[in-house]
Amino acid sequence: MDIRILLVEDEENIQEALKMNLELESYEVVAVDNGLDAIKKFKEQRFNLVVLDIMLPEMDGLQVCEQIRLENHDTPILFLTAKDSAQDRVLGLKKGADDYLTKPFNLEEFLLRVKNLIRHSFKGTEKEEDFQVYEFGKNKVNFVTYKADCQKGVIDLTKKEVKLLKLLIDRKNQVVSREHILESVWGYDVYPNTRTIDNFILAFRKYFEEDSKNPAFFQSVRGVGYKFVI
Repeated sequence: MDIRILLVEDEENIQEALKMNLELESYEVVAVDNGLDAIKKFKEQRFNLVVLDIMLPEMDGLQVCEQIRLENHDTPILFLTAKDSAQDRVLGLKKGADDYLTKPFNLEEFLLRVKNLIRHSFKGTEKEEDFQVYEFGKNKVNFVTYKADCQKGVIDLTKKEVKLLKLLIDRKNQVVSREHILESVWGYDVYPNTRTIDNFILAFRKYFEEDSKNPAFFQSVRGVGYKFVI
């Protein structure tokens, strides 16, 4: 799926880092460093998301956002800025932004916000299914129907299995602690035994691994938790 992002950021090191990390997520990125070029690129090309700094040369991000919204109400806009007061946030959202993230920011949070904005922009379209389905190896998981096409054929996943699977996939190649899994999937009120998580991972290995005893995707990190590797 061809997802295109317009990145408008005048700090060279930040622009380069964001562009690299977005491209690692398989997005196509067009980067510019001033407001006038941002407007020009937006009018010339098709984008699924605009990531926009506010303090820019030539034309500030608020003006860029206004100009975009005069002709396009659908493309999501994410402000990424050092202006962090409540008034700044309100003004940015009033100008038509869909989300607002202040610097310094957590890279993982930024990438999740990007993913969510793009997914929401496809609601009701044919491409919506692309964000409902995740493929890895020879496996395909549908997070809406809770069905998986895997080593065992087509199976039905439970709600907890889907939540755990989505958590691990969203944090791919990162270690997720058992404590974080318990809080995120089971909630703060009722903690199951940590062995329950181990049993879920064993089930995932039986579903999705070619060799469950030598897992490629669902790996244990002794004394900490698990990570989904791809």
